[in-house]
Amino acid sequence: MIVDCGVYSEGQRHDLPKDPETVARTIGDDQQAFGWVGLYEPTEAELTRVQDLFKLHPLAVEDALEPHQRPKVERYDDSFVMVLRTLWYVDAEDAVETGQVSIFVGRRYVVTVRHGEGAPLTTARQDLEERAAVLGHGPAAVLWAICDSIVDGYETVAEAVEVDVDEVETSVFSPERTSDAARIYTLKREVLEMRRAIAPLREPIEAFAHGAVPGISHEAAPFFRDVADHVIRVSDQTEALDTLLSSALNAHLARVSVQQNDDMRRISAWVAIAAAPTMIAGVYGMNFHNMPELRWHYGYYAIVALMVVTCSTMYAGFRKAGWLGPS
Repeated sequence: MIVDCGVYSEGQRHDLPKDPETVARTIGDDQQAFGWVGLYEPTEAELTRVQDLFKLHPLAVEDALEPHQRPKVERYDDSFVMVLRTLWYVDAEDAVETGQVSIFVGRRYVVTVRHGEGAPLTTARQDLEERAAVLGHGPAAVLWAICDSIVDGYETVAEAVEVDVDEVETSVFSPERTSDAARIYTLKREVLEMRRAIAPLREPIEAFAHGAVPGISHEAAPFFRDVADHVIRVSDQTEALDTLLSSALNAHLARVSVQQNDDMRRISAWVAIAAAPTMIAGVYGMNFHNMPELRWHYGYYAIVALMVVTCSTMYAGFRKAGWLGPS
């Protein structure tokens, strides 16, 4: 659907009907104005309607209809299209959900196509409309506001994931036995989803920050430097989270291996202790006539005493060696 349409000039929004036709007609008559049309999960007919008004490139429109594109910037004649992935975090499921925003930027128009629940652009639009000096930079100001809002969302998601990573680290190194492998794998998969959204942005945002992209004036370029710094910071944070999760997984697997070895030593120790009296009882249970102790009056008590002493000695030895717990 078409969420909002606005026409801006000299840093102010015109009070006009909110439809794409009005925007296209107004910016055609007023050479100082530019328009911003926002769409949310539009149908093919709705996007075709906007495409015809602003002469959007058909290949870019086709990509905007498919919300599974890689973040990128593509240039078409005197306009370009930027694709961004939006992120939001579902803490109950340790899940990073993704959406997509396609931004068509022309000399005097911006068309945004958003998919998914993340990063609503209403707040970015309202904040930008309150900053006339920034809005005066035209379509570049809109692009900056959208990038800034989405990248701020990346930082929010990274902080939420970092909390869960800290919880996993605490659990892995706790004295209790835990099973953290499944959660670590889930978090690594979500961090990978973050990297796919963030890493490809470093190069284009740097290009915007240095005014190396036609359509982004040198006066507007400094606004993108702050966004570039945030992208680099959250990208480094994502890399650090992935490294921490890999270390936590290795530590967890090592600890599981140690626990299994401890269990096997404990079982082996008890089996050895049980085997000693079994062997003694087996020897004297064969009932050979020539066994000298077989008819001894104190034979039973001696054998029981031998079993107790043997088992006690073995228990003390295993306990001291740490096979049955702390020495």
